[in-house]
Amino acid sequence: MASLAPPRPALGATTPGARPAVSPARSARSVRHLGPNWYASVMGTAIVANAGAGLPLDLPGLRTACAAVWALSLTMLLVLVTARAAHWIHHRDQARAHLLDPAVAPFYGCLSMALLAVGGGAMIVGRDWIGLPAAIALDAVLFTVGTVVGLAAAVGIPYLMVVHHRIESASPVWLLPVVAPMVSAALGPLLVPHLPAGAAQETLLLACWAMFGVSLLATLVMLPLVFGRLVTGGPLPLALTPTLFLVLGPLGQSTTAANKFADVAPGVLPAPYAHGFASFAVLYGVPVMGFALLWLALAGALVLRARRRGMGFAMTFWAFTFPVGTCVTGAEGLAQHTGLAAFRWLAIGLYVFLVAAWLVAGGHTLRGLFSGALLAGPARVPAAPVPVTARTR
Repeated sequence: MASLAPPRPALGATTPGARPAVSPARSARSVRHLGPNWYASVMGTAIVANAGAGLPLDLPGLRTACAAVWALSLTMLLVLVTARAAHWIHHRDQARAHLLDPAVAPFYGCLSMALLAVGGGAMIVGRDWIGLPAAIALDAVLFTVGTVVGLAAAVGIPYLMVVHHRIESASPVWLLPVVAPMVSAALGPLLVPHLPAGAAQETLLLACWAMFGVSLLATLVMLPLVFGRLVTGGPLPLALTPTLFLVLGPLGQSTTAANKFADVAPGVLPAPYAHGFASFAVLYGVPVMGFALLWLALAGALVLRARRRGMGFAMTFWAFTFPVGTCVTGAEGLAQHTGLAAFRWLAIGLYVFLVAAWLVAGGHTLRGLFSGALLAGPARVPAAPVPVTARTR
């Protein structure tokens, strides 16, 4: 019976002392074991740029640095989409195996969020380099494709979980496909002012509001299962412990979305609804951000425990980036709508953590790519112990 609990080498985890089944050089050239979880690196890079551009700071060069990071995320997205296309063309058996693996399939939600994060970054900071018309065109394409993929994942992956997967326990990665529509909800308002006034703007805004509801209600279904798994089953395996940070994603992203609705609703919706969105941004965002900080403390404590017990690097380290970045953007929105310095300092503090996590995850990922360890397949395990001969006297 398949289980979400054990760490799987196909997800990019590295085990100290383990040797790749093939030579590092050959592994680095192969895309057979390149899973959808790699899109998390694009998400984690894009959010560094998007969140940094909105910080309540006037640091010289900050916006230029964010634009450079966004350009890096765009390059990573193009390379990864190409590699994943080659994966599907040349290794369809492995691609199907990923879809039928309950530990891998939820990561297909990362494709949607990678597209959306890079597209939103074009509007937030990329326009400084490519110009506003090109940024609008790029975001329109990536937002449309990312939203379609996200909605398909939000339906398709739970369907596979019910019909084909055999699951023993809940996992935080279950949130990945259902949080994708929330990313659309948070980034869609960036395009609203650039649509024709009237029905087009109102339709997109209300569509984002609907996706907010889709993702929020689905998260409310999943989250008790994840917490129940921790309480009844104990801590996650070491390599999977960083995935606890994924819970921050829907919390921070929904707070960000609520604040973005309040930004664009005036002039798009009738006055009572526009004022309602402004009130909702604070009335919803403040308690949800409070719960996010509670979960951050719990997840952080469990990660420190796992680290003391020998947790090494795995691709799950990218869970420390995008979810935390959504809390940064959520705190930035609350700082704007409440005017409180506490939220400004919260955004700055979380952003420092985000950048540090990005550097650590990125550094280890580059090292694993150059060595070939992250793209190597799982090592073969002998079917029986190797016989050993010993001399007797």
